[in-house]
This record gives sequence, C-alpha cells and structure tokens, in this order.
Amino acid sequence: MDTVFIDGSKGEGGGQILRTSLTLSCITGRSLHIENIRAARRNPGLANQHLICVRAACQICNGQAQGATKGSRILDFQPGPVRSGDYHFDIGSAGSASLVIQTLLPALFLADKTSTVTVTGGTHNPMAPPFDFLDETFLPAIATAGFQGDCKLIKHGFYPAGGGKITFNIQPWQKNKGKIIDLCHTNTELQIHGRIFTAKLPEHVAQRQSKLLLQSDLKIHNVEHIDVKESDGPGNCAMIRICSCERTTVFTAFGKRGKSSEQVISEVTSLAEKILASDTAVDRFLADQLLIYMALTKAGSFTTNELSSHLQTNMEVIKKFLSVDFNVEHQEQAYRIICLSP
Repeated sequence: MDTVFIDGSKGEGGGQILRTSLTLSCITGRSLHIENIRAARRNPGLANQHLICVRAACQICNGQAQGATKGSRILDFQPGPVRSGDYHFDIGSAGSASLVIQTLLPALFLADKTSTVTVTGGTHNPMAPPFDFLDETFLPAIATAGFQGDCKLIKHGFYPAGGGKITFNIQPWQKNKGKIIDLCHTNTELQIHGRIFTAKLPEHVAQRQSKLLLQSDLKIHNVEHIDVKESDGPGNCAMIRICSCERTTVFTAFGKRGKSSEQVISEVTSLAEKILASDTAVDRFLADQLLIYMALTKAGSFTTNELSSHLQTNMEVIKKFLSVDFNVEHQEQAYRIICLSP
C-alpha cells in the first residue's frame, strides 16, 4: 500500500487532522506520514490526549507508529487489519474521552464483530464534544446510514480534574440497508430544554443559570439540574437541547473560575439562536463529524449554518484517503454539503 502524506499545518491546523488521518489509515490500510502536527496550536505537537489516539489506533489494528512521543510534530503510522474487541484506554488526564472514541469509531464500525471501547478521561470538556452530544446528537445522526452504536456514561469527568469514564458498544456497519445521511430539513415542531450540570459547587450557581436560561428569548420548556456527586473535581456546564420528533441538537457552554453565569448562558444561548435563525439541520460541531460517514457510504447531504475551518479541513483530509468529493452550496445563512462519488 502507498503512503498518504498529510501536512498538519493546513487549514485549522489542530488535532482533528491527526484523528481523521489515523482512522482513515486504519480503514484503508494505507500508511500515514504526517508532519507539522497541531502546528496552529499554542503548544504544537502531540499531547497526552493525541498520544492515546495514536496508541488506540495501533491497538485496534495491530499497527506500528514511529514518532509517538510527547511534543512530536512528525508521525509515521503503518496500520494492520482492523480487529473487533473489548478495548480500554486511560488518557491519564482530563483530555477528552469523546475525541479518542471518535478516532476509533469509523474503523471499528467496519470490523466483522461487535466491539466495546471504554475510555477514562474527560467527559465534559471545553473544546470537545461532551458525552450528551455523543449520545443525543451524534449517534442518532449516523444511525440513519446504518452505523449503530450506543454509549453509557459511567462517571462524569470535568476539566481539569478528569477521571470520568464512558463506554461504547459498536455494531458492525449495516451497509446493505441502502441508507444515507440526509439531514437537510428542519422541523418546525420543536421543544427547547435546558440542562445544568454542577459538581462540588454551591447551589446558587445552578439556580442562577437556570433563571437566566428561562429568561432568555428561546422559550425554554424546562431546565433540569444535575448535581454530580461522583466527580473527582468541580465542574459546571450549561446545555440547551433543541428537540424534535426526528432528532436532538445539544449545545454546551462551560463554566470556570472567573467566568460569570451570565457569560456561560450567553455563550450557549447564542449557539442555539444561530442555528434556529439559519433554519438549517446540523450545527457546526456535528457537521465536520458527519463527513467520514458520508464518505464511507459515498453519498449523503446536510445543511449547516457555518462553513467552519474544521469542516473544510476535514473534507480535504478525507479526499486524500478516499475516492469521494464534497460539493458546497451556499444560500443566504445556509450551506448544503453534499458527498459525491466520482
């Protein structure tokens, strides 16, 4: 097999380039050489979380990696055949368990038997999909194309303490069902719900944030407060769940020391307001994650309210490995992304 060369400084220049490249290397069996890893980040090169992704990719396909050391900006990866199994990975920090899972999922969907992946680390982190997003938004979206999996939150892990745990059960891809991802239509029958997580924080934090959510212009139906008892450290996040009979879209903003409840709620309501105003079906966080699954089916489309750098970069990386193309149609506040088979 030939080697795919990836420049990690292109586009958004972050860890997503590495994760997408690893999973596509596993899927195609093509070796990977990636340079300038995370070149656009404040601390470039491989961090603990990215090293776990590399080691996890090696484990699921008996692969070999050179350059898999902390801070390394160059990696060579040679995959073997992907194997189903029961896998356990410990990030050893508050690094995102979700991002490790998302590195492995596309490849394990193509294995011949069911797999289980358990990851210990951060489950609710800024700059990464929280568990609720995976469970309520991401998995149902890819299930429409025959990618069936379910996940369970065993323990919450907030940044910076970490220590959380999630587990995924992954079924072999039902590729003979003839389904594709088609998320272009919005539903006018919506209910909007709030959810506040607090761990080791005073009660007034949740009370303040709940009040602010209910006072927003979003006409939130109700606000659920989850007081997390088993967390290793303090944590806070506010969620808005936009629910229809077809799907749920989860938006999240995280609290931290020195950040007011007003700032947290303003951040999460702004995300929800933008998607609602655009009348599109997929938010920018889900958009770039759907691309690999569309590429595997060589079809599919969705509408989104933002053509993010993550989305555009992921398109380019995927095209390096797979014989597909993506067409982007722009209409007012909406973009329609279509996967094409040459």
